[in-house]
Amino acid sequence: MGFFSRVTNLWSGFLSLFVEGLETKNPEIVYESAINQRVQQYQKLMKAVSGIVYLRNKLQKELEEKTAKLKEVQQQLPVAIQQGDDEVSVVLIEQKNSLTSDIERVQSELQKISQQAEDAKTSLIAFQGDIEKLKAEKESMLAKRENAMAQKKIQDQLSNLSVDADLKALSSVRESINKLEAHVDIAKEINAGGLDHKLKEIKIKTSNASAKNELEEIKKQMNLQQNKINIEKKL
Repeated sequence: MGFFSRVTNLWSGFLSLFVEGLETKNPEIVYESAINQRVQQYQKLMKAVSGIVYLRNKLQKELEEKTAKLKEVQQQLPVAIQQGDDEVSVVLIEQKNSLTSDIERVQSELQKISQQAEDAKTSLIAFQGDIEKLKAEKESMLAKRENAMAQKKIQDQLSNLSVDADLKALSSVRESINKLEAHVDIAKEINAGGLDHKLKEIKIKTSNASAKNELEEIKKQMNLQQNKINIEKKL
């Protein structure tokens, strides 16, 4: 193998890999290309079937014309014989025989071409069905591809997450919450030992002492009142 042949083969290999890569990344284009090719084949097949149907119709018309002509000759022949016109009778017989032979030939050809037309129409319908199936397959496969790509993206994202990183993040959150609680506790402790807090306590105690003194005074007054009532009853 020569140098240029090896280079050509190498380049063909690279090109095939490149095309394969494009097909993998662009499945929609591949499906569209396959569908378009089948549509073109369908149109060619339609043209061929049209030709077969045209020939069938032509033979059918020829058969009808020759059958009508034969019927006419068969009606004329007895008249010519009765009139004793042998020359005309011979011509009519020759025409009858020729028409009969032609009709048999046309019938045979028509039977064959009619079968071909039916087979061609069946193939055409089946080919049309294949195109519709391919279109449906395209939609289904592209939907599967999108779903698979979405799942792969999620899996890739999950696989890139580190468990250690998650634990560190949780630890940081917990530590920040604990620090916040400690800050609140310190504020409470500072407020508890502060001047304002002591003044509040004194105010509460003072208020309680005043209330207790007032209570004792009320009790004394009530006792005095009761004693007075008792003395008056004795008198």
